[in-house]
Order: sequence, then C-alpha cells, then structure tokens
Amino acid sequence: MADQTAHKSISIQALDRLIAAHDGNVALLWLYWQRSGSLDAEKAAAALCLTLQEVLAAEEKLRRMALPEPLPAPAGTPAPGKPEPAPAEELPQYSSEEIRRRSGGNSALTTIYAEAAQVMGRALGGNDLRVLFGIYDHLGMPPEVILELLHFCAELCQWRYGDSRRPTPRFLEKEAYAWANREILTLEQAEEYIRSRRERHSDLGRIREALHLSEFSSTQEKDVNTWLEQGFGEEAIAIAADRTVTNTGALKWNYLSRILQSWHQKGLHSPAEILEKEPPRARGKDPLPSKQDNKPVDPAALRKILEQI
Repeated sequence: MADQTAHKSISIQALDRLIAAHDGNVALLWLYWQRSGSLDAEKAAAALCLTLQEVLAAEEKLRRMALPEPLPAPAGTPAPGKPEPAPAEELPQYSSEEIRRRSGGNSALTTIYAEAAQVMGRALGGNDLRVLFGIYDHLGMPPEVILELLHFCAELCQWRYGDSRRPTPRFLEKEAYAWANREILTLEQAEEYIRSRRERHSDLGRIREALHLSEFSSTQEKDVNTWLEQGFGEEAIAIAADRTVTNTGALKWNYLSRILQSWHQKGLHSPAEILEKEPPRARGKDPLPSKQDNKPVDPAALRKILEQI
C-alpha cells in the first residue's frame, strides 16, 4: 500500500535558520518534531540518542529561533505565538567548564574570542566568554554576524561615551538581543542595519547642532527619533525650534514637541508644507480693536448689570 502520510515541505528560510544555529541537536529535534507532530522529551531523547538535558536545551533554543514554520506545542501547553526573548533579555548562566568543553575545537568561536579581546582592549574574563558563547549558542547568531556586532558595539560606545570607552559584556548582550529581535541573521542584514544606524546617528548630530545643544538626553533622543520616523527632517525641526524660542523665549522641549505633533496630525512635514499652511505670525502685532470696542462705557448700563449680579 502506498504511503498515505502527508509530506511537509521545508522552506529555504527554515533551513537557513537551522544552519545558522550551528547546532546539530537543534536541527535533529526540529526534524523529529515536524515528523512526529508532538514532542515528548524522553521519547525524543531515545529516538535521537541524546540526553534529556540536551533535548531540553535544544527545545529552548528552537523556541527562540522564530522559524517560519511554527512548531507544534507539546500537549498541555498553550500554543506559542512569535517566540520572544525572556523579559530580562539575559543569556543563560553557562558554567566555565561547559563553555570550555563546547568551545574546544570550534574555530569560529576561537576567532570570535580573539576578535572580542581586540575590540574590548583586554584579556577576556569569565563573564565575557559567557556572553559571547551565549550569543553564538543561545541566540543562534552566525559567527560573521557576531564579528559585525562586536565592531558596531565599539562604534556605539564611542558615539555615546567617547573614544576611550570600550563595550562591556552587558552592553554586548543588550545589543545582541536588539539584533535578535530584528532577526538579523545574515551578514547582509547586519551591514544594512549598521548603515541605517550610522545614517540616523548623522541625522541626530545635525539636528543637535541646529538646536544648539551639546548633547541629547535619552528622552530628547527618543523624541527626535520619533520625529524623524514621522517624516520630519532637520529643516522642519529647526523651524519648530525657532517658533518655540520666538513664542516662549527659550527652547522649551514640551512646547517644541507639541508644535511638531500638531503639524504631524495635520499632515505637514516638509518645510514647504509648513510655511504654506502654518505661516509664522508677525511679532508684536496684535489684532487692532474694533470700532465697537472703542465705544465709551455707559455708566447707567454698567450699574444695571452690576445690580443683576
């Protein structure tokens, strides 16, 4: 009798993700899960000749890989949506022995460790190795992408803190999660992301100079990023800043933000649109009083009004 089993096709994207994970246990477990349609960790361990601990570790990693074909949920657990990092976005606490054992003979990790020591300007400690190994193992980030991440983190530190600062393990960890959340898994994606971040950094620098500020606070930088995403450019923000100073006598940030939000709600983003639809008011020219306003006050009428109050 012909095999009546329905066959599932495996997308190229799924295969790329599995290859990028550099973990045979993950690939085996994913194939087992797709074939069986459910997962019993003990049965999977027996079928794949793995320990129960190895199966559970591979399952956790699969949950974080956001494969395009969702995995069936184990019985008794809610079906997950898009996998999300743990709320704290912290990597597992690997032991030094585990890192040493699993890094041995891995030329990719050897290269990553050597490059990280150069970027961080010192010999790597236990926490450095935990983070680097976790980015490779837990987040499944390919080696070439991790190298791009390392150098971009060094660049970020220079932008924020000056040329003398080097990235810390926690700094690397947070930026790695930002990349993982954006599903940056290839060298091309990493290069495109870095290019866009550099362009945004240049935009922020020009706007900061236009506003005559030495630096942005974290809140101000977040606001400026929002304005840029809404479609405002350097010149439009400068126009709003000029009107803020004109109307209040200082660069009051909340006032500036209200002007830009008002323009955004009206669909005005370019300088031409703003100047056409919201021209500046002439300074010191209040509306002239009407003739009715210039009439003398009638004392009798005023007394009558006061008696009625």
